Amino acid sequence: MADLYVALLHHPVLDRHGEVVTTALTNIDVHDIARSCRTFGVRAFYVVTPVDAHRALARRVVRHWQSQHGAEFNPSRHDALERVRLARSLEGVEIDIEKSSGSVPRQIATSARSLPNGVGYAEMRETLKSAGPPFLLLLGTGWGLTADLVERAQYRLAPIHGVDGYNHLSVRAAAAVLLDRLAGTR
Repeated sequence: MADLYVALLHHPVLDRHGEVVTTALTNIDVHDIARSCRTFGVRAFYVVTPVDAHRALARRVVRHWQSQHGAEFNPSRHDALERVRLARSLEGVEIDIEKSSGSVPRQIATSARSLPNGVGYAEMRETLKSAGPPFLLLLGTGWGLTADLVERAQYRLAPIHGVDGYNHLSVRAAAAVLLDRLAGTR
């Protein structure tokens, strides 16, 4: 089985008008997605932002749970946040994964909208079982990944559909659902 990594991108992503922007980092996304990644065996969780102050905030969140007080208060969060890595760009993530695994990761784009040539969860789950280069699941903040990132990805996941057409999960909720569908026990 190939290794799975997750990247939460704050740039380049879209705003509601389709413009490329950099979104703000929220500490709860770092905290909660790290816990989901740990639960489902993700090798590392990358928080990607070019903004120094945002990476500093993420560093403080991680440091809190790795400090004596945070680790004593909740040891399982300490364990989950050990998987967090900070990066300025997606290219930095790719370089880091290649250094640690020996291969450039195969990218999986996600979106709340249907993507061209989308792959279903059962098919992607089977693909993840294959040996070979690792996979990198791309999560976009704001209104999602740019078209360039989606086109560049080797795989494009189908969106998560609810029961009545409402489709606006938080990125941390979507990450948990995606990881359960792709890596959870069945």
